[in-house]
Amino acid sequence: MQQRAMHDGRQYGLDWLRIGAFGFLILYHIGMFFVPWGWHVKTAEPVEWLRWPMMAVNPWRLSLLFLISGVVSRSLIIKLATPGNFAASRSSRLLIPLLAGMLIFVAPQPWFELRDRGAYQEGFLRFWLVDYLEFGASRGTPLPTWNHLWFLAYLWAYSMIFSLLAALPDRARSGLQTLFDTLFSGWRLFILPLIWLSLARIFLLPAFGETHALVDDPYAHAVYGFAFFFGIGLARSQTAWRVIHDHWKQCLAASVLAFTAMIWIQMSGLWLAAEAVALPVSWAILAWSMILGLLGLLGLAQSRFHHDGPVRRYLTEAIFPYYIVHQTIIIAVGFHLKQAGVGPSMEFAGILLSTLLGCGLAYELARRTSWLRPFLGLKSVAIRTRRPA
Repeated sequence: MQQRAMHDGRQYGLDWLRIGAFGFLILYHIGMFFVPWGWHVKTAEPVEWLRWPMMAVNPWRLSLLFLISGVVSRSLIIKLATPGNFAASRSSRLLIPLLAGMLIFVAPQPWFELRDRGAYQEGFLRFWLVDYLEFGASRGTPLPTWNHLWFLAYLWAYSMIFSLLAALPDRARSGLQTLFDTLFSGWRLFILPLIWLSLARIFLLPAFGETHALVDDPYAHAVYGFAFFFGIGLARSQTAWRVIHDHWKQCLAASVLAFTAMIWIQMSGLWLAAEAVALPVSWAILAWSMILGLLGLLGLAQSRFHHDGPVRRYLTEAIFPYYIVHQTIIIAVGFHLKQAGVGPSMEFAGILLSTLLGCGLAYELARRTSWLRPFLGLKSVAIRTRRPA
């Protein structure tokens, strides 16, 4: 594992890391119902202590997904033979579920949000047919919306840029890979991304925020775009992989120290004084060191889990439909449990079980229904014809 790059054959460890990252994302969104931060629908009794585990996951969860997507894209473009085929494949696999998600799967989310705020009293059918496509924010919530599916829009945009880069002459592409290997070798693999992420957190986030609107989101592009294209270069960089595998334990230790620093800054009363520099730098160290540490664990995953099986095959295909429908289930169930006044413990149990059951049912229905498969991000199944004996 330490002697070759990650592009040699199917990497089941990478599949498990992707599955785990999406699983963390689903749990994180369940936590958003309870944590004392703003979200679409909130419990009536926020759980204060939950802010700490959420803070530990927040800096790296999405960047890891974009980085893995970059690694996978590098392998996929080779499999599809040409940049044009790659662009067409990514467009159909990402834009169809994005549009279907906005029109169907995500539409209930703002309805529940407006109902929870007391800003809308009509039923869902009227909301969906009359008010959802207003293309405005007359009630304080932009409509229509892609909410959590912004990830698909950003991933499609980055994939299109990558397809253009892949169409460059061989010498130019080779030069870009050489530049990546030079920039991210040795200590530069740790320091340069830390500087980049820290500067983005210090200067771009306060000025622009994080909008998830694609066209006016420079901070998010600086973080997630960097992660995606870092994954593109990493997929073919034996130099960078070797450094990661040699130092992944130190990276995990650094992430623990960075998270400890973040807690100390917020609990010691230094929040305002340290907010400008110390907190963003601690955030960047936690994010990047955790990502490198988890990538280093791929070596262990490759040696322990480098084999196929029904669980991996099921989760590898199911995780995308799970991602598309999970947040709507969380918001819908959370809204009704909040109305019932059952309390945080029962709310958590109900939301968790309903999300797992609902996602499983959605996936099983989609994979058995040919016209529904593309709407939930599954490959279309060719119609089988009987061949003569």
